This record gives sequence, C-alpha cells and structure tokens, in this order.
Amino acid sequence: MNLQRRALFGRAAGLGLAATLPGALSTPAWAQAATSSGPRFDPRPGDWRTFDVTTRVDLPATRGATRVWVPLPTVQTGWQVPVTDAFTSNGQARIATDGHQGVRMVAAEFPAGVAQPFVEVTSRVRTQSRVEARQHPVHEDAATLRHALQPTHLLPTDGIVRETALKATRGARGDEAKARAIYDWVVANAWREPKVKGCGEGDVKTMLETGNLGGKCADLNALFVALCRAAGVPARDLYGVRLAPSSFGYQQLGSGSANLTGAQHCRAEVYLQARGWTAMDPADVAKVMRQERPEWIKRTDDPLIAPVYRGLYGAWEGNWMAYNTAHDIKLPGSQGDALGFFMYPMAENAEGWFDQYTPAEFKYKISASEVKA
Repeated sequence: MNLQRRALFGRAAGLGLAATLPGALSTPAWAQAATSSGPRFDPRPGDWRTFDVTTRVDLPATRGATRVWVPLPTVQTGWQVPVTDAFTSNGQARIATDGHQGVRMVAAEFPAGVAQPFVEVTSRVRTQSRVEARQHPVHEDAATLRHALQPTHLLPTDGIVRETALKATRGARGDEAKARAIYDWVVANAWREPKVKGCGEGDVKTMLETGNLGGKCADLNALFVALCRAAGVPARDLYGVRLAPSSFGYQQLGSGSANLTGAQHCRAEVYLQARGWTAMDPADVAKVMRQERPEWIKRTDDPLIAPVYRGLYGAWEGNWMAYNTAHDIKLPGSQGDALGFFMYPMAENAEGWFDQYTPAEFKYKISASEVKA
C-alpha cells in the first residue's frame, strides 16, 4: 500500500507540483471550487478563547528517587498568551526552566517510599486562530533566525537532507517559493502512519535513508522543518496539544473528547521575509487524507482535502496550544540524555525513563475546559 502511494505521489513531485501554484499563498482554481461547493476550512483570527489546561501525573509507589517534568505553555505571540500556572504535589515541586532555550515546566521530585506520588498542573492560556498575511511583518532578530537554521540531533541539514531539499526546491526562487515547494513535497511524498507510537520520533535522516516517510506529526513536520533549514529558510517546530474540536467539522483537526491524553500535536512555522513567522502544518493535511474517512484519500484535489491543503499553508485554527519550540532539550535534574522534543509529561528514576507513550503504565491525564467570559 505504501509503495503504491509513494509511486502515485512521486509522479506529482517529479512534475513539480509547486510550479502549478503561483504565489506562496495563492488558491488553485480547483481549491476555490471545492471550498465554495463542499467542506470549509477557513480559520480567521480575532476571536480569542481562554482554556484551563490540566495535566495530572500519578506514579506507582517509589522505590527510589523519582523525578517528573510537566511542560508549561512557554510560547507567547500574537496568537497565544499564557496567563497563569498553578500546581500541587506531594513531592518537592517547582517551576523550572531548561536554562538554555527558555522552556518552562513544573519539575517535581519524590524520595523513596512515597505511596501515591502525584503532581497536578493547571495552566490558563488564551489562543486565537492564526493567519499570516502581513504587509508589514514584525521582523525577527538575527540570532533567532540563525538558531532556526541550525541542525539538531534529529534534524540534520547536510547529507541526504540537503540533497532532498535541493531536489524539492529545484527551480524555486526566493524563500516563499522554497517553502511552498517543500510543503508540497512533504504532502506528496510522506504519509500519516497510524501505527506509529505517540507523535513519532522525528528522526529525519533515518526516514530519508530508509525511504519510509510514514509517521505522525513529529515526523512529518520535522521533515518539513529540516528541509526548510537545509534550503536556507528559517523554520521551527512548535510542540503542543489540541484543546477543542475543530469549528469546521473535521474530526482529525481537533480533540475528540474531554480527555486530551493522546491529543499532543506538533506544528511548524517558517520565517518569510515578506510575512514574518508563517504557520504550516503538512502533517495535518496527511492526517485528514489518511484518517478523516475510512478510506485513504490520496488526492489533494479531493473536495474534503482541498480546503485543508490550501488552509494549512499559512494558517491554523485556535483550538490548539503550543508548549515550546525546543529541540535537544536537557531537563533540569535529569540523569538521562537530552530529549529530541518536550511535549509529553516525562518521568525518570534510577532505571531510566518511564514510557511517556504508554499512559496506562506511566499514568497521566490531560484535560482542558474553556473559560467563558
């Protein structure tokens, strides 16, 4: 099945799908028709929403020193404002940072012999939908843009990543054309793989070397970010969690229940000189194609897919919260290796990391309630 899909989309990529899309945020004729006659996906900024997001971690009785870290919403922008954080625990808990990338978290420690260790964290955050079409963008400082071009452990920018970026952007001139070409390349060549644990690992080099471009959001959007960086376009991942259903009826673009324990979602953004930081989410396009209907839809001009394919280049809906944009993050007090990213609660004891992808064993629950004015 995967080989058939790769062959189908390989032809589209080889013909230069991006060349059929004049202008970085232009709307193809077929997408206009689909939007007017079928499903709609059209996020608009302006309506701020407020959520209380609660994460509770319950651990088994401790046999030795045990540490827990719960991410806090750190990203503060024109589309998200963290308001307050509160926590309670029967261990020693505090708000901490990684000391390098400004990532905030609640860190808790438990000595041996605690029968029912727990930590509960509630963050209030305001969000709105995001559309980047600025005539006069806010310019970013040079150090931030340099950082958004650097390789990371899981996102190298040389070797096969560089080679793939050059192929994907062949003929593209300027940062917007390159970003558009890479977005189209990821949608055309990668796919959502529901069997992947959690949000995936984001090991871009391995994905390209093996030719297995199936994964989830932390894989597909990491692929997008790495290819952008390798092509000289600043880009970064944003790690967060879905908070509410989509207003546009797409089940896969929102949370399906009050329990958000499996609702983590990674997004991406690129810095375009004419627009500033610009929203991107090719992984969610792939998710709708694979999982919105029982059948796997493999055409971006399908009336169900066209609105999200168009809309998720340059916009996203405000039913999602970002924790941070960090890669290679060393959690304070951890004895383990640096993490590729941090959007799940993490716990560690002398035996190593708990499995954050198995909340039935490493027990935690995430929930959100919308605060009405």
